[in-house]
Amino acid sequence: MNTITSSILLIFLLLLLPMAISFTNLTKQINFPNYVTQCIKYAFFISLIPLSSFFNTGAEIMITNWHWITIGSMKLSLSLKFDFFSIIFLPVALFVTWSIMEFSMWYMHSDPNLDRFIKYLLLFLITMVILTSANNLFQLFIGWEGVGIMSFLLIGWWYGRSDANTAALQAILYNRIGDIGIILAMAWFCTKTNSWDLQQIFIMDKPNIIPLAGLVIAATGKSAQFGLHPWLPSAMEGPTPVSALLHSSTMVVAGVFLLIRFHPLISNNSTILTIMLCLGAVTTLFTAICALTQNDIKKIVAFSTSSQLGLMMVTLGINQPYLAFLHICTHAFFKAMLFMCSGSIIHSLNDEQDIRKMGGLAKAMPFTSSCLTIGSLALTGTPFLTGFYSKDLIIEAANTCYTNAWALLITLVATSMTAIYSMRIIYYVLMSKPRFPPTIIMNEDNPLLINPIKRLALGSILAGFFITYNIPPTTIQVMTMPWYLKTMALMVTITGFTIALDLNNLTNNLSPTKPSPTNSFSTSLGYFPTIIHRLLPLKALNASFKTSLTLLDLIWLEKAIPKITSTVHMMTSSTLSNQKGLVKLYFLSFLITLLIIPVMLIT
Repeated sequence: MNTITSSILLIFLLLLLPMAISFTNLTKQINFPNYVTQCIKYAFFISLIPLSSFFNTGAEIMITNWHWITIGSMKLSLSLKFDFFSIIFLPVALFVTWSIMEFSMWYMHSDPNLDRFIKYLLLFLITMVILTSANNLFQLFIGWEGVGIMSFLLIGWWYGRSDANTAALQAILYNRIGDIGIILAMAWFCTKTNSWDLQQIFIMDKPNIIPLAGLVIAATGKSAQFGLHPWLPSAMEGPTPVSALLHSSTMVVAGVFLLIRFHPLISNNSTILTIMLCLGAVTTLFTAICALTQNDIKKIVAFSTSSQLGLMMVTLGINQPYLAFLHICTHAFFKAMLFMCSGSIIHSLNDEQDIRKMGGLAKAMPFTSSCLTIGSLALTGTPFLTGFYSKDLIIEAANTCYTNAWALLITLVATSMTAIYSMRIIYYVLMSKPRFPPTIIMNEDNPLLINPIKRLALGSILAGFFITYNIPPTTIQVMTMPWYLKTMALMVTITGFTIALDLNNLTNNLSPTKPSPTNSFSTSLGYFPTIIHRLLPLKALNASFKTSLTLLDLIWLEKAIPKITSTVHMMTSSTLSNQKGLVKLYFLSFLITLLIIPVMLIT
């Protein structure tokens, strides 16, 4: 137990040491990016100690050693919880980040602020580790806000581009909406249990739906579920290493991880489970449809992330948090590798991201092409690659549980679409004929590019087997499953591959036609950004403009002062004036004047 505690504290020390050095002048004397990469590498190897101990003995640990603050009768302590989830997640996050850091040194080598970029990536990782290892809601909230702030800074890294600024603002604003949910849950737990410690919260007997709904809203914002999803594809404006880290093991899985953490409360509430199931099913289908017609290689991979997050939410909806967590761990390897392969291709083609202007790269870039193919196959759930071990189990669990058929059906359709857009990337980027200028010079021999992708390729092939082989089963498996349910995931994937290959081959023979409504729906991202970012603000501004015009200009500036003044004058003059055209009134006015004059003279 002491070994585990020491190794965990050593990991934190190794991650915090480069942060401390970054505030001194030592960064100029050492190669700071390389130093950070080495620290994360050593932290990964040390993290294997608690992992192997957990696999062998099932040892979980909690470290509470520093009283932080007392608020009324509530005590907050610095408390770290290393259980099933955080012990397995830590090596995965460190391994993926180690590879991404090395890749960043190649990808961002010409950036004048490379040291600061690496520091931001490291801080991104640290905040995610804080979130996953927190034993109370306050620490979890620090990590939660930390990943949000770091995503804002990293997505808007190239701040000279207006699109990058817009994307960064979009990410932070959508996450602000989600943050309302977690603050609501924190306030409710604080008033009802007088504690933010997870153990105190979990012993509650059937909590109210309000805090649980708050947690779902928080996860919807952070994990880009339907309704709060547009920020995720927009985040592709950031550098490719940011996309790789954001989508694999940090920001986007934080929302799903939050719900996994609170599964003891959520598992007893059928309303919340139903909401999560339906929300996840809609997300996974909608984003898969959007991915079908995208032409930017990074946006296709981004929508695939959103679709996989929807699948994780479906898994939580069928009350299988351990399966959702397994998918988080396996998904990190091949998703980071897909982004890194995309970055390699984009750099080699002079920053070209349109897949229609690629093609034939299998011969020009054999290593990147092989790894991109492995990543795409792992994403679709090809047997015995990493994605298969979690994705196949999720589809089987959904097939054999008493859930609504609607959610299950559209999850299967989305699974088929995963194969379609993955095949589309492989076909347009690697197969067919070259569609890029012949003067481009390609080079993929740099060790800083090859080594991290090679590591993640090995992870995409082997990690799923190692993780699932060592994790003890948490629920009794279904032994009596018909063959057609067992092979359902594989059948829909093969169907998707076949359809995609036929459609892709047809594009060589078709003449351009006007896009169909279905195609327009997918290309325009379901008209969602147009409605939310254009139509609704336009209607609101028009209503405000007209209201202000009628209220301020018409009523106040026109009717209140000028017209009321003129009306008063008219009434006064019509009431008091003696100009009535009657001779007796004129004589009367003369008489009054004649009487007033003597009176004034006498006085």
